[in-house]
Amino acid sequence: MSGAAQAAPLVAGVDGCKGGWVAVYFPNRHPGEAKLLKVTQFADLLAPDPDLKVLAVDMPMGLPAHIGPDGRGPEKAVRKLLGERQSSVFSVPSRAAVFCTDYREACDVAQQTSEPARKVSKQCFYLFPKIREVDAVLTPRSENRIFEVHPEVAFWRLNDGAPMSLPKKVKSRANGPGLDQRQALLQKYGFTSAFLEQKRPAGVGRDDLLDAAVNSLIAMRILSGEARAFPTDFVRDGKGLRMAIWA
Repeated sequence: MSGAAQAAPLVAGVDGCKGGWVAVYFPNRHPGEAKLLKVTQFADLLAPDPDLKVLAVDMPMGLPAHIGPDGRGPEKAVRKLLGERQSSVFSVPSRAAVFCTDYREACDVAQQTSEPARKVSKQCFYLFPKIREVDAVLTPRSENRIFEVHPEVAFWRLNDGAPMSLPKKVKSRANGPGLDQRQALLQKYGFTSAFLEQKRPAGVGRDDLLDAAVNSLIAMRILSGEARAFPTDFVRDGKGLRMAIWA
């Protein structure tokens, strides 16, 4: 990722995609110089690179042993901000449930470790392999560099604290007008149309690219100290990992 030496530290936004992960990175404060990278393993993004200071990743980090009535703290904190877009925030079950590879078993374990008892949505279950992949490399020491973000929260933040008026997907299919709306906002913050409309690597959807791009803008905010955690009074899981979404 480093390539030629950069005058400014690199920031990166990361999103899961078919067959791996997509990252948008650029020298801090210069989104017009953004580059796109697809890798098959999350760990491939973490090769020692003194220039890469912040990775803002759209994936839950910090998995509680038990889920209470209000769910995991980050999801509860951001849903109320998103209005009609709050359905994009999935409910994450307990650590034990996330480490189940069978859906029925995951539902059983989730029910046993939640109050009131809750099963697992199929959408969230399909994220489990990527959640486990990120969890495998996270330590409390890595949290000065790796941060949990959520694209719709990121767009909310950059849209003057208002949720996007159009959905990104309709009936699980990409919604062109909603994606166009998000692209326009990204261009307002310095991304070029050529970058956002480039031919993408196999497995990277238009929505994946836009999500990684908006995540990278939050990475820029994190590096400059402008971002805040949701919730501000976040707690840590049994592994010592903080549970917070940043924007």
